[in-house]
Amino acid sequence: MSLYYRPLPDPYGRHRLAGGWIRFSQVEVLERGQLPRLGTDIPPDLLERLTAPRSGVLDLSMDRPRVMGIVNATPDSFSDGGTYDPVQWGRQLMQDGADLLDIGGESTRPGAAEVPVAEEIGRIVPVIRALADAPLSVDTRKTAVARAALAAGAGLINDVSGFDFDPALASLTAEAKVPVCLMHAQGLPETMQDDPRYDDVLLDVYDALEARIRRAEAAGIARNRILVDPGIGFGKTQAHNLAILRRISLYHGLGCAILLGVSRKRFIGAVGGAQDPADRSPGTLAVTLAAVAQGVQIHRVHDVRGLVQGLRLWQAVNDNEKAGT
Repeated sequence: MSLYYRPLPDPYGRHRLAGGWIRFSQVEVLERGQLPRLGTDIPPDLLERLTAPRSGVLDLSMDRPRVMGIVNATPDSFSDGGTYDPVQWGRQLMQDGADLLDIGGESTRPGAAEVPVAEEIGRIVPVIRALADAPLSVDTRKTAVARAALAAGAGLINDVSGFDFDPALASLTAEAKVPVCLMHAQGLPETMQDDPRYDDVLLDVYDALEARIRRAEAAGIARNRILVDPGIGFGKTQAHNLAILRRISLYHGLGCAILLGVSRKRFIGAVGGAQDPADRSPGTLAVTLAAVAQGVQIHRVHDVRGLVQGLRLWQAVNDNEKAGT
């Protein structure tokens, strides 16, 4: 049976996790059908993956947490669709401290219908052109949309389907030599929340992401240009989401930087008692900081200003090098 190794954060640990701000010595050894156990015997090839510094993304180093601001050029996103001018909003997010922006023209909320290619391009290209002085990601599943976005000034492809929706997007990514984020989703947005099931969600998602990485590499995309996203809320129940978040450091074993999108999602409202998505920023901050404590590098959020403030305080309190001064 396969074993999985989750690095356990330890401020005095021997190893630096992914070249970042978290250290570890021990791992939690996971095996299907068995209780977790502690260990220090890590296979050398895996230890190399766990400790190797991650490549920068859009000239942003991955040695500290990065904030990705969400810019929805859509009328129907679950949280803020149609409530702002996307260009003005993007500029505000950069002023608020975002490291990069993610521009999307198709909502992938549960139950969302597919948007025609021409309409999606028409929504995002003017926004990308207007914001092209900032590091930009395009949130799309479609090759034609990604091609138009790259030509307009985007530098990262964020595919919530992990190349499942449009396999040709892998070839475009390889040809363009741009980084890509491969997310895990079970099913399509229209039906993904109907009845999601897993044998072991944490390990099933790990295996699925590993398969997506191998497929991307076979298409000519180097692993150091791949980010992974476990896809919180995409074909997952509240219990599934929490199981992933509790042990999200497992995914460092894939050898890629991790992108996490939890902002304002339904499970945050359910656990935190916030029915309105706009009231879920405190819960988003709490979950994000828990992920930062496990070394997650990029955080996709709506409320950039609040998250940046919380992150600065977390970093100040956890700066062991300055402790006692």
